Amino acid sequence: MDLRHLRYFLAVAEERHFGRAAERLNIVQPALSMQIKALEAELGGPLLIRTSRRVELTDAGKLLQAEAMRTLEHMEHTRLAVERSIRGETGRVRVGFAGNAVFSGRLMQDVRAFHQAYPDAEINCQELAPQLQNEAIQNGTLDVGYMPDYYPDHDSALVYESVGEWGRVVVMSSEHPLADKESLTVDMLANEPLIMYSINDADSELDTQLQKLLGDSLNIAWRISSSLSVLAMAGAGLGIALVPAPLAQVAIPGVVYRVLDSKALTANLMLVSRKNEPSAAVLAYLTHTRKDRLIKG
Repeated sequence: MDLRHLRYFLAVAEERHFGRAAERLNIVQPALSMQIKALEAELGGPLLIRTSRRVELTDAGKLLQAEAMRTLEHMEHTRLAVERSIRGETGRVRVGFAGNAVFSGRLMQDVRAFHQAYPDAEINCQELAPQLQNEAIQNGTLDVGYMPDYYPDHDSALVYESVGEWGRVVVMSSEHPLADKESLTVDMLANEPLIMYSINDADSELDTQLQKLLGDSLNIAWRISSSLSVLAMAGAGLGIALVPAPLAQVAIPGVVYRVLDSKALTANLMLVSRKNEPSAAVLAYLTHTRKDRLIKG
């Protein structure tokens, strides 16, 4: 007994006529009669009572009709569920992010757009340091990550896409002597105690550029693990920090932001994912966010 037999039987049971059932199924009546007889032979007894004008169901036939309807409905539900999964409409996307993804608005824009297009897909967001995001994506505990492009040597198993680039601003206490300036040059940072990200989050490109520009006058006094900690320490007067321009939206008492007059010290944001991604939901997320960025520019 297969699904075709069940569909044929249900057509006869609902039409109560072999001719009309055959027409509905788009097959010839003798072929339909043979299929029903084969089904009865397999099950070991009659399912239909045939008369000259119509067909009646035996008790076994009535039972098979109810069970067949449930079986076909379940199969249709299964088919639709699998098709939705293949299209990425269901499933789970695990997103990692660093602070810049939030302050720039990039993370919220992408997640919101995906959720609106795929409301039944599950999406989980977790703040992680860039180094940990790379490792989690590679070992399969994270699907995509938003992080600064800290690593010049990209992993060949991962895909890196630029999703934002900004200038940098200088963060300091409102009582700092440089706070009176409307904008700063890199030379003004000479010998100033700088607050940088910790070694696992280290912006190696920024370190390299500052070393070239300031030489021996580069003074890295602190390495901190998160953007809010950087802002807090700068506000406390323990040093100054260079952060991506979107962080200037964060209003903290005693903290001021000043424009840095340098086009060399830019900050960027990367969207990182696996090259051979098996999840349809994750692929849908990546495809949709790419389209959304193209539309919105």
